[in-house]
Amino acid sequence: MIGGPHLSALYSVVWFMILEGKSYRLKFPWVGVVNRSQANINKNFDMIAARRREREYFSTTPEYRHLAHRMGYEHLAKMLLKHLETVIKSRIPGIQSLINKTIAELETELSRLGKPIAADAGLCTIMEICCLFYQNFREHLDGVRTGGDKVYNVFDNQLPAALKSSLLKLMEADGYQPHLIAPEQGYCHLIESTLVTIRGPAEAAVDATHSILKDLVHKAMSETPELKQYPALRVEVGNAAIESLERMRDQSKKATLQLVDMECCYLTVEFFRKLPQDVDKGGSATQSIFDRYNDSYLRRIGSTVLSYVNMVCATLRHSIPKSIVYCQVREAKRSLLDFFYTELGKLEQKRLSALLNEDPTIMERRSALAKRLEL
Repeated sequence: MIGGPHLSALYSVVWFMILEGKSYRLKFPWVGVVNRSQANINKNFDMIAARRREREYFSTTPEYRHLAHRMGYEHLAKMLLKHLETVIKSRIPGIQSLINKTIAELETELSRLGKPIAADAGLCTIMEICCLFYQNFREHLDGVRTGGDKVYNVFDNQLPAALKSSLLKLMEADGYQPHLIAPEQGYCHLIESTLVTIRGPAEAAVDATHSILKDLVHKAMSETPELKQYPALRVEVGNAAIESLERMRDQSKKATLQLVDMECCYLTVEFFRKLPQDVDKGGSATQSIFDRYNDSYLRRIGSTVLSYVNMVCATLRHSIPKSIVYCQVREAKRSLLDFFYTELGKLEQKRLSALLNEDPTIMERRSALAKRLEL
């Protein structure tokens, strides 16, 4: 803004630009104003009178008479207001879009944090949250969510490989000395000592399934926002679920090992009856025991034992998974939190309320988001 005393300087600049052949298109038209002198400011000169004198100056000065209608502070104020209005209008869609986006983000986060718990909340609220967790856990087992299919890997790969390893150990064994034990007792001894080794793979399959179920519990807990909201309840539900799985594991291990022990304590006689009956190659009593039990006879014993163990392994390969599914997977789907529900019913209201003590960080965050939404 250049007043009357500085017009000569303005003219000098303009004429210099003309002589240099330079011209610049102004983004906004220029407006001349008359500044108040320091003396007028010190005397608190009336602004209305100052504006009136400004209008008189531009209307009476020959250089500005033809521009008087767009000179002065009043015209400058109108121009600035109009420009400001244009800028605001041009940015309203973007501002509105940003506001809507921010509102949507705040509402999404509020929804994720969950609603604040009611003052009189108790057993029903806890049961509802537990049901949400339980539903997520069951969806993992049913295949709706990922992770449950790992149980099949135990049955299809881990258990068969372990059983095969037991058979390899049998084939590499030194065998028994037939001159020190009766053949029938030798068969029983070899078969029983071999079948006992299947206890290891059976226990390993139970433990592997237990580990998978524990992982699914942790996944289901992390996928239940309501449990994140209440740390005390999250700990109690997690501990109760793991304890329940451990009881199921112990029961499953007991039932599975019983399957193996049954095969050890009672051999299938029909299997031996169907074997081809060879003529006794033992020879007379005067023959040496080394001549009486030759290599062919010993190989026949080894082949018979191996065939019987193969038959038992084929049976256990199907019965062990059935036992595990029945005792662990099925029970986990049916009664994972049953014991916890029973214990909840015994708790007093004060203890139930303590389980629903919300995380202070979540409470503060929810309050801050609510205030921003109000704004």
